Formats: sequence, structure tokens, C-alpha cells
Amino acid sequence: MKKKIEILAPAKDLIHGMAAINSGADAVYVGAPQFGARSNATNSIADVEALVKYAHLFNAQVFVVINTILYDNELETCRRMIWDLYKIGVDALIIQDMALLEMELPPITLHASTQANNRDAAKMKFLSDAGIKRVVLARELNLHQIKEISTATDVELEFFVTGALCVSFSGNCYMSIANGERSANRGSCAQNCRLPYNLIDGTGETLIKNSHLLSIKDFDVTDQIPNLIEAGITSFKIEGRLKDIVYVKNNVAYLRKKVDAFLATNDQYTKASSGTTVYGFESALDRSFNRGYTDYFVNERHNKIGSWESPKSKGQYIGKLIQSKGNTYVIENGKMLNNGDGLCFINDEGEADGIQVNKVVDGIVHPNMMKLIAAGTEIYRNNDAAFIKSVEREDSAVRKISTTLTLSENESGFELLVSDEDGNQSTATCIHAKEKTKNSESIAENIKTQLSKTGNTPFVANAIEIHFSENWFLPISKINEMRRTVYEQLTTTRLANYKRREQKIVKTDHPYPVSKLDFTYNVSNKLARQFYERHGVTEIEKAFELQWDPGKSRVMVTKYCVKYELGKCPKYHKNTMGTKLVEPLTLQHGAVEYKLKFNCKPCEMEIWEKDAELEYEEE
Repeated sequence: MKKKIEILAPAKDLIHGMAAINSGADAVYVGAPQFGARSNATNSIADVEALVKYAHLFNAQVFVVINTILYDNELETCRRMIWDLYKIGVDALIIQDMALLEMELPPITLHASTQANNRDAAKMKFLSDAGIKRVVLARELNLHQIKEISTATDVELEFFVTGALCVSFSGNCYMSIANGERSANRGSCAQNCRLPYNLIDGTGETLIKNSHLLSIKDFDVTDQIPNLIEAGITSFKIEGRLKDIVYVKNNVAYLRKKVDAFLATNDQYTKASSGTTVYGFESALDRSFNRGYTDYFVNERHNKIGSWESPKSKGQYIGKLIQSKGNTYVIENGKMLNNGDGLCFINDEGEADGIQVNKVVDGIVHPNMMKLIAAGTEIYRNNDAAFIKSVEREDSAVRKISTTLTLSENESGFELLVSDEDGNQSTATCIHAKEKTKNSESIAENIKTQLSKTGNTPFVANAIEIHFSENWFLPISKINEMRRTVYEQLTTTRLANYKRREQKIVKTDHPYPVSKLDFTYNVSNKLARQFYERHGVTEIEKAFELQWDPGKSRVMVTKYCVKYELGKCPKYHKNTMGTKLVEPLTLQHGAVEYKLKFNCKPCEMEIWEKDAELEYEEE
């Protein structure tokens, strides 16, 4: 049996979810009324049900995100909501809190969210044995580590391939709650990592002023799809449940093109859903929201990944400014630009700045206001007016399921049979006297024309066959009636034949890979504690949210490294770094300060609050 390869798209709401399906997604992930890690992307049960019905028509799946940590007084509310989601046909839940494995749940499939910090093979094997069917791997992993996990367990592996990156290991960032009591693990991240900071060394000297030192570029490993599949990935995930519809459609269309190119030359794999999309735009990742792109650590650490100038969208590179001429700009490749575009550049102060294009005449840009821009400055387009307009059109991505229609005669009249690409069938009959056409002329082409008019249905008639013993006459109204009937019935049949994978959780007691859990395991309720204790854990620290020690806590661990970005890494820049930085290094934003600690052996950076007592290891 061929292995299915899945494109998994984000859906802020029903409209975005349907757009993702139309653009070619094999599955979508969406927030429930509560308990998702994006509190601004919740959906009613009724809207989730509508999305499920639409997705299942294309054999696409709907996963609901329940990946916050839960408090004791929320457990029963969450359990009841899960039963509601199961009843409306949701395919799986994406979870962080192990309390759900202790609940009396319906046989709904469970996936471990990236918030569960899925980094090592032993833990992935444990989760699989506990009943988790899929894990969303940490984005920090390289191809070798992914392969190691894939070899250790047969659990399904999902991996992000495009979108924004959390600078911290997912599920282990406490900067937001420490700074303002908004917990990322409770769905309310304040994105403190995207703020501007000063970098101060151990002597008190300010090395860098007002720069977004923890803001990193967006993720793009779409060119690694063959290698990721070889390593064991079967689901490719797009980040962005808060992104707009242009971003969703553009990213899905781009990834669909990449995956389909791979599938076309690898017959042991197949697409995970049905239908084919026709696009009214040419997808390109840099034409919708992005901060520039990095492959992060998939191919080990090799390039800088910071986006220090701005946490906002950088957009598409156009060219360098050649000159300012009167009230206009002459820009390389200026003919690419359109009226209404937004342009981005880095000004003399090293900050992101921008202008809007009023009009373009022969490649010469007339802006809404003139700003002093030095010749040679790189110009980016972060608002592509024409592209946005074309993608926002409802018909810019139309997905259809292939069908074959066969019209034949029977004893009482005529019969229309439809068969789709998945083998589903439907039949409609028409009782009508058999009369030959005038002059015995064939009207087969006219009949085919009427039968091909599938309109707003999710179907397209790729082949139409007519089997008549004579040139029978059949009124257009009868042809259209049979066509409508067979496709309505086929819709009902496809939904009835959809098979949801179900998985009943059976409580296990196999040993957890470690016996002591610190706060980073996010144990915030009695059921999660009960789960770990049954699996042999002897010491369990409370979640950060329940025991925060103001001013003295470690708020983040990250593979991203400020020293590396500065060319001062004692491992990678040993021969070129010059003088060492004087530690401790401090990040400062207004009155808020953080200390940086560098653990060179695992190649990680820690961020601590200002009153923490740190011990520094030898490099």
C-alpha cells in the first residue's frame, strides 16, 4: 500500500479552513471554543462541524487544537467539549496536556502537539506506546535526529515546513507570563521575543541598541521535502492560525506544487486526499507575510537566522534603489511594482521603514511621500497589491473531484451513472418515451455540453460517454435534472463512505523515560500528575504558571544563539571571533532585563530574569 503524504494547513475560522481545502490541503487544523494555544483563533462547534463536512467531501481531515495546559477546574469542561467534537466528526485532537490520556474520552485519535516539546526518540516511543498516533516534532530537529526518531517508533511524524518560528523550544517559553502574566501555554503569548532590546555586556557597555535581538526569520524547508520524507515525515505543516487568507492560500498552493512534484516521480507515495485544484495565481512564498526565510537547523547550524531589524513582514526582494529623482524613486526591477504596493527598506538608523506606491510609470515609482533613502538600499515589497487582489478572489483556487458520466438507455427511458476518482457511484433515471431526433441527427455533443455543466458542485466531468442504440431525443431539462440528481446523491454517498480513523485510549503503565520532571513538563492538574505517576515518575514539579518565582526564573531555552549571530561563538568562530564577549550578557527593554547563559555543549542559550543567580560553565 502506498504511503500517504499530507499537507496540513492552518485555519483561523471556517472561511480560512474552506479556502485551505480549496487550495489543495489534505488536512486543516483549527481551534475549538476553548483550550487552544491561539486564544484569538477560537471557533464554535457549529463552525467546526461545517468545516468537517466540507473537508470530508474531499477525503481531507480536520484536526482540532486543544494544546493549552489545563487547570483542575477546567478538566470536565474540556472532556465534555471533546465528546462534542467527536460527535460532529472531527478526525483528531492535537494536545499538549497528558491529562487527556487519563480522561474517559470517545475513541478519537490523539496527536501530540509541538507544545509537548517532542525532541527525542525515547519520549516519542513512550507517547506512541501510550496511544498517541502522531507527534508534531520540534522545529529545532535536524534530519539525522528525525531519522533516529522514525527508526525508534512507528508513530506518525508531522513537521512544520513554512511559517513563523518560536525562538524558544515550543511549550517551554515563560517569558510572556513572567513579564505580564499572559501564559503562552494558556494561549495568550504576548510575543516578548519580537520586542526591541539593548545588548549590554558584563562591563555595562551597550553593545547593540534597540534591536530585535530575539526575533528570528520565518521557516522554509520546502526544498527539503524529499529528504524529510526519506527521514520519516508524512505530514507537512504550515504555521499560521492567525494569518490572513492570502497567506493561507499562497502557502498551501506553493506546498501543493512542491509535494505533487515529488509524488509524480515516486510511486510508493500518494496524495492523502481527493480532488485537484486549478489556481488563478502563481504561488510564491515571498509574496505574502514573511520575515525572510531560514531552514533553521534541519541541515545543522550554518547561517545567521536573526531578523533583528524588524519583526514585521519583510516581503519580496525587488532590487536596490538606483537614485531619488525629484519626487520619484528609480529602483532596480521597478517594473515589477504596481499601484498601491507597500515597500520596505532599512533606513540609516538601522530600522525598518516603508513607503506606499501611489503609481508606477515606466518603472519609476511615485510614492505617497518622499523619504531620504540612500542609493544602494535594498528595497522589498511587503504589500503586493495586485497579488493580494488576485488571491483574495473566491475563484482563485477551485478544487474539483474527477468524475466520469455514462448516459445509457433502459426499458423505461434513460439512466445516468456517475463514478468518481475514488470509486463512489450514483445513478439517476429518467422515464421518458424514446423518440428519434429530427432527421435522425445525433445530439450527443449537445448532451455532453449539458452534462459537463457541473457549476458550483465540487465535481468536474472529465469523461462523458453516451451509449444509445439510436439517435434518441432527450429534452435539456431532463438531462439537467439527471445531472443534478446524480451529483447530489454522489455528495451524500462520499460523506457516508468517509471512514474516520478511531483510537480508544487504553491506560498503560510502561515507564516514562525519566523519573523526575521539572517545571518544563508543564504539569498543571491532578490528572496529568496521575498520568506520570502511573508511568513511574517519582518527582513532579508544578508548572511554571503555578509556582513562578518573580525575578529569578529561567524563562526560555533556545537553540538560537546571540553569540553565534554576532560571530562570537567559541565553537563555530573560534579562529575568527577576535576578543571574547564579557559576560554576563544582558537584554534590556525599558525596565525589563534578562540575563543570557550559554550552554555550549548542547549548543543552547538560556534566558533568565535579572535577579537570577547564574553559574557559567567553561567554554
